[in-house]
Amino acid sequence: MDHDKLLNLGAELGRRLMTSGAEIYRVEESVERLLSAYGADPQVFAIPTCLIVSVNTPDGHPITRMCRIPAHGTDIELLERCNELCRHLCREPLPLEEAQALVDHLEPDRRQFSPWVLLLGYTAAAAFFSLFFGGGLRDCLAAALCGMAVGACLLFGQRFTGSNVFFRTLICSAVAAGMALLLVRAGLGQSQEYITIGTLMVLVPGMALTNAMREIMAGDIISGLTRTAEVLLVATAIALGTAIPLVFSSPF
Repeated sequence: MDHDKLLNLGAELGRRLMTSGAEIYRVEESVERLLSAYGADPQVFAIPTCLIVSVNTPDGHPITRMCRIPAHGTDIELLERCNELCRHLCREPLPLEEAQALVDHLEPDRRQFSPWVLLLGYTAAAAFFSLFFGGGLRDCLAAALCGMAVGACLLFGQRFTGSNVFFRTLICSAVAAGMALLLVRAGLGQSQEYITIGTLMVLVPGMALTNAMREIMAGDIISGLTRTAEVLLVATAIALGTAIPLVFSSPF
């Protein structure tokens, strides 16, 4: 067996699991089970920004591959496709070339939504949360407009902010709070608080916080603390961004 190809197979599947938003324990366990199904004795170590996979050749020579994991979001469909393929290969190990071809087609074959559909999702989410927190119909409509603006910033503003989550969240929060203030003063919205909180909910890193707590309880302290620090930075950016329009609009 070509252990280099086997190592590439496991590392690529693990990388796709991580970029889809999988938990650290899921990545390590999936790669370990996959390589073990092919008769290897792997060592897998993962943190949110790095994946290291190592196997030993029959003559005892260790080979290792390290993957740098860039900033990413969560793609549930890709995560499910990776899990399904991993289980299939563990049950029925295919030739390495066929298995690698299946891994390579995970991302191109997944369903992708157009930016306008995603923009509609941000709009609907902000409107729903505004109603959920007690806002009226006018607040719902105003929050929908704010959610659309925030979604546009997230989808089309990456060329200016790059992968910097802190500044992207800061700008989006300022846009949300500023638009809520303007819409209330224009008479479209009724309660600035309900409009603002409804819009900010699309920026709250709830899944990241849940994964952080789960990893800490599972013993992955480094990964848990890394995700917790990221969550705290995002929360700080939301607070600072929301405060900027309020400070400049208040009378001195």
